[in-house]
Amino acid sequence: MTDFTREVIQIIQKIPSGKVMTYGQIAILAGNPWGARQVVRILNSMSRQYDLPWHRVINAKGKISLPGDGGREQRERLMAEGVWVEQGEIDLDRYLFQDEPLD
Repeated sequence: MTDFTREVIQIIQKIPSGKVMTYGQIAILAGNPWGARQVVRILNSMSRQYDLPWHRVINAKGKISLPGDGGREQRERLMAEGVWVEQGEIDLDRYLFQDEPLD
């Protein structure tokens, strides 16, 4: 496992209930400002193995990116945590989790 992957996993595990982070935000904190797509791949391949709260990660526009059933499940999970989702969009000013870079 690369250092970047390890950092991404640690960051995602720290997102508290009722908050969200963006793929790009996680990539920056993990040390690769151009690694948003890598964050997506890590979520796709490691969410179950590491019990990641994948539903708390959204795109930079504050929107759910997953189509179909995946998007519906993400919306339902976020709403259950108190995150208001309207037409697939989340208010980043209200729900964005601001974390500090890991040492």
